Amino acid sequence: MRDRLLAAEKVKAIDWRDGTLYLLDQRVLPFEQTWIACTSAAGVAEAIRSMVVRGAPAIGISAAYGVVLAARARFAEGGHWQEALEEDFAQLAATRPTAVNLSWALGRMRERLARLKKHADPLSVLEAEALAIHESDREANLTMAQLGVDLIRKHQGNAQAILTHCNTGALATGGFGTALGVIRGAFIEGMVERVYAGETRPWLQGSRLTAWELANEGIPVTLSADSAAAHIMKTKGVTWVIVGADRITANGDVANKIGTYQLAVNAMHHGVRFMVVAPSSTIDMDLASGDDIVLEERDERELLEVGGQRLGADIDAFNPVFDVTPADLIDVIVTEKGIVERPDTAKMAQLMCRKRLH
Repeated sequence: MRDRLLAAEKVKAIDWRDGTLYLLDQRVLPFEQTWIACTSAAGVAEAIRSMVVRGAPAIGISAAYGVVLAARARFAEGGHWQEALEEDFAQLAATRPTAVNLSWALGRMRERLARLKKHADPLSVLEAEALAIHESDREANLTMAQLGVDLIRKHQGNAQAILTHCNTGALATGGFGTALGVIRGAFIEGMVERVYAGETRPWLQGSRLTAWELANEGIPVTLSADSAAAHIMKTKGVTWVIVGADRITANGDVANKIGTYQLAVNAMHHGVRFMVVAPSSTIDMDLASGDDIVLEERDERELLEVGGQRLGADIDAFNPVFDVTPADLIDVIVTEKGIVERPDTAKMAQLMCRKRLH
């Protein structure tokens, strides 16, 4: 199956080329395919903050390349360049607070910097580490796709309807995708009849990105309003809800795009299985539960305006970007280290003790 998955890799959002980070501008998809060149840490930070690049794994990978760009500039300045680099680490870390992949990638780059040998070329070493982070995410995507497909086959192998939320495909990762990677793999294996994609307001990642990715690959996809999810589960024969994650805590609680929590509640009511797919870099064992997660809130104008045009009355708006789905609503978490069914603290700890699957 791996070869068939590799052959299906058609979209990428991140490209490191000739010492420059190129990011596919996801704010203008699917109408324009525009690449933005980032040559500084500040440029990468702004791209993350302004949603040029989004998706927890993709944010982490981009930040790692941002450290490479920062190190190059600081090294050229001379002096105590490693101390000066801390300002760039802080700038990148402050861009998006909820996705733990960001701090994980920055931590890995800082750790590699600390292990530099005396006569090593720091810029080459840091670039190699960022490339390794990128490639490891791609490999993790492929492993998770296989594990997720095996689960779908185990519980119901015939063609079925699947519901997903936000965008968890190649645009959100360094490779094939997390939740969308599993869906792609299941389709390749003949186990997906149709995918229902919620539009994912207010940035419309479902309609602009997920539907675009699936349609381009010939996977039957139907777009719906987010509020139609329960009705779809009741009437369209959905057997799985499959989503990604931006942070998973030690007890298995999951922070993901706003609207995920209500999907899990509805899935339990309708007897629909609920799968979360995320690399182990998304798991934050330092946080006991979802109550400890800082949930990002964005500008209220994202709800009140479209293209700068106000839609409604002069009122306040509440615009949380993420919510927390309690572990007891989740049937299975799929990572590249393996799977956790009915997650809890003990099972999550056991998972994180494992070596990576190959």
